[in-house]
Amino acid sequence: MMENEWIIETVNLSKHFGSLVAVDNVNLKVRKNSLHAIIGPNGAGKTTFFNLLSGNLKPTTGKVIFHGKEITHQPVYRMIHHGLGRSFQITNIFPNLTVFENIRLASQVLEKENFNFLIKTSQLTDCDRRTWEVMERVGLKDRAAIPARNLPHGDQRKLELGMILAPDPEVLLLDEPTAGMAAEQVPELIHLIQEIQKAGNKTVMLVEHNMNVVMSISDTITVMHLGKVLAEGSPAQITANKEVQTAYLGGLYELDV
Repeated sequence: MMENEWIIETVNLSKHFGSLVAVDNVNLKVRKNSLHAIIGPNGAGKTTFFNLLSGNLKPTTGKVIFHGKEITHQPVYRMIHHGLGRSFQITNIFPNLTVFENIRLASQVLEKENFNFLIKTSQLTDCDRRTWEVMERVGLKDRAAIPARNLPHGDQRKLELGMILAPDPEVLLLDEPTAGMAAEQVPELIHLIQEIQKAGNKTVMLVEHNMNVVMSISDTITVMHLGKVLAEGSPAQITANKEVQTAYLGGLYELDV
C-alpha cells in the first residue's frame, strides 16, 4: 500500500478525562475513498475518538494526520477547510431556518466573505447554485422552503447530511446517522451515503450500532473496546473474530458471513 493511499492516520492517540481513559493509544489508518466503520459497545470510546478526529476535543497524547500532515491541534472551524465534515448523534440543524437556508449557510463556508453577515443574498450566486445541487443530491429539493423543524426525522437526517456535503469535504465523519430513524427509513439513508461515497470519491467514516448496516456497506471495520482497538478487518474477518464475538457481537453474525 502506497503511503498516499491513507487519508487519515492516528498515532498513539489517547484521551483522558481525569482517571478515565476514554481513548487509549489508538493507531488507525483509513484508506482514501473507502467506507470505514467504527463499532463497539457503549462506552468503547467511539464518539470520543470522532471528537478527536474532528477537533472537538484535543488529545491527551498522540497525533491526528490528514493527507500526511498533522492537524492535531487545529481549531474546529479549520477542519472543514482541511476537508473534514462531521455529523453528530443528535441531529444538528437550525430548526427555524428553511431547508434551503440551512444548506446555504453551510455552503457559505467556501465563500471568501463567509463571515460577512451583512452581505446581500444576491451576491451569493455560486453559493445558491451549490445549495440547489446539494438539496437535489440528498432528495430535499422539493422541500426547500419548509422550516427544518417541520421535517420528519428521516428528512432532518438528510438535511444534516446535506449541510455536511455543502462545503464539499473529502472525509465525512458520520456519528450514528441512523439514530432515531424508523426502520423503513434506514435503507434510503444508507443508500444515499453509499452513493455519495462512491460517486463523489469521498471517504466515509461511520460510527453505527446497526450491525446489519455496518456489515453490508463497510469496506473496513474497526472494533473498539474500553478505548482500545480490539480488532480490524473486512466484515467477514470481523464476524469470524472470536474476541469480537465475545466482547460485542455475541455470536449474532457468526453464521451469517
